[in-house]
This record gives sequence, structure tokens and C-alpha cells, in this order.
Amino acid sequence: MAYTYEQLSDMTVAQLREIAQNIEHDAVKGFSTMHKEKLLPALCLALGIESHKHHAVVGINKSQIKLQIRAMKKKRDEALAGKNSKTYKETLREIHNLKNRLRHALK
Repeated sequence: MAYTYEQLSDMTVAQLREIAQNIEHDAVKGFSTMHKEKLLPALCLALGIESHKHHAVVGINKSQIKLQIRAMKKKRDEALAGKNSKTYKETLREIHNLKNRLRHALK
């Protein structure tokens, strides 16, 4: 049976060990003494599954926001070089807000 990372991470250690019994791979050797934090990545490696959760961005255009952040960083550097503290602080705040929008969209 094909498993996903989410399915495996929701299983107990006993269930993961049962799956590991049927797998002949160097990564799962010694599975009976492994804890879940070691066994889960080993199983993922043996089964060819990516060993991390994928976060879906919903409701925003991630690439567009990243372009805006890059543009704001250039503006920040110009303000710093020109010693314009007001523009510098405004751009820092805008970069911070854009990064927050990205982080909150991943939840």
C-alpha cells in the first residue's frame, strides 16, 4: 500500500514498526529499537516519500508578493545609502507586512 507523509506521521510507533517489518531497506535496519522521530524519516526514505509536509498557499499570489519584497529591499538599500531614515523605516515595515502575509497564508 502506498502511504503519504501525513498518513505515516499520524500513525503510532507500533504501526510504523509493522510497516517497517515488511521493507527490506538499509534505512529501516534496527527499526524495532527506533523511536518515531527516527523511524518516520527512515520509512519515508525507504518508501520514496518526501519527508516533510507540503503547505498550500491559499488566497494570495506568492510569487507576486515575493517580487514586491525584492523591490522593497532595493528601495530599502537606496534609502539607507541616501540616509533617508523615514523612507528606510517605511520600507522595513512594508517588507515585514509582506512577509507576515506569506507566513499567515501557509497555515
